[in-house]
Amino acid sequence: MENLVSVASQVAVLFVLMGVGAVLRRLKLLGDGAIGGMVNLLMFVVTPCVIIDCFQRPFDSAMLGGLGLAFAFASFGHLALIALSALCVRGGGDDTRRTLRLAAVFSNAGFMGLPLEQAILGPRGVFFGAVYIVVFNLFIWSWGVKTMGEESGGRSEGLLKSVFNPGTVGIALGLPLFLMSVSLPAVVAEPVRHLANLNTPVAMVVIGYSLVGVKFGRVARSGGVYAAAALRLFASPLLLVAAMLPFRRWLDPDMMLAMVIASSAPVAALVSIFSAKFRRDVDVGVAIVSGTTLISIVTMPVVIALAMALL
Repeated sequence: MENLVSVASQVAVLFVLMGVGAVLRRLKLLGDGAIGGMVNLLMFVVTPCVIIDCFQRPFDSAMLGGLGLAFAFASFGHLALIALSALCVRGGGDDTRRTLRLAAVFSNAGFMGLPLEQAILGPRGVFFGAVYIVVFNLFIWSWGVKTMGEESGGRSEGLLKSVFNPGTVGIALGLPLFLMSVSLPAVVAEPVRHLANLNTPVAMVVIGYSLVGVKFGRVARSGGVYAAAALRLFASPLLLVAAMLPFRRWLDPDMMLAMVIASSAPVAALVSIFSAKFRRDVDVGVAIVSGTTLISIVTMPVVIALAMALL
C-alpha cells in the first residue's frame, strides 16, 4: 500500500503539470506553433542532455552489465507486443488497425517514463531508462514505419532515423564518458544539467496542451481500441515483470523497475504524428494517445506498485 501511495503521488504531480498545459491552451496563452517548438526542444536537445547527464558517474561494471540486460528486456518487450498486437488488434478498417497496433507497442517512455523514473529512482533510473528509449527508436523507425505503410523511397530515411535519433545520440555521447569515468567540465556539465531538468515540466505541459479538445466519441466505438489500450497499459509492463521475476535475485532492482515504468507509460505521442504522416486514422491516433494518458493516472501507480512488491 505504501508503494502504491508513493507512486500515485508522483504520477499526480505529473498530472498537475499537465493541467498547466491544458489551462494555458484554454486561455490561449500557448499555440500550436509554440508547442511544436517545445516538442523539438524536448526531442533534439533535452532528451540527449538527460541521457548524457545520467551517464556522468564513475564507471561501474555492474551497471554496465545492467545496461546490456536492460537492452535485452526492452527488446523482448517490444517484440512480444508486436506479436500480441497482430493477434489481438484485428477490428476496424486497415488504417485504424495499423494505427492501433502501433499504439499497442510503443509507450511514451521519454515524456512520461523518464520524469517518473527520475522521481522514483533518481539518476540510476534514468540511466537504465535511457536504454528503453534507444530500443523504442530502433523499433519505431523500422517496424513502426513498415507497419504504417512506408512511402516509396523512404526506407533509407527510416533506417537512418532508427540508428541516428536523440536516444542513440545521447547514448553515443554519454556512454564513452561513463566507460572512461570522464566528468564534463563545469562550463559544459551545468548547462547540460539545466537543460535536462526541463524534461519533466516541459514534457508535461506539452501533453496537457494536447489533451484539450480531443473527441473520444467515434474512437470509443472503433474496433480494437480497447485491446490496444489494454496491451499498452497492462500487458506490456506485466510481460516484463513475468520475464524478470525468475531472475530478480541476480538483477539490479533499479534496472527492473525502470523497465516496468517505461513500459507502463501510455501510448507514445509519435503514434499520433505517424498516423498523420502516413495518412492513417488520425482521429484514433490522437484519441488513444490522449485517452491512455488520462487512464494512466490510475494504471501506472497500480502496475508500478505491483512490480515494486514482486521485484
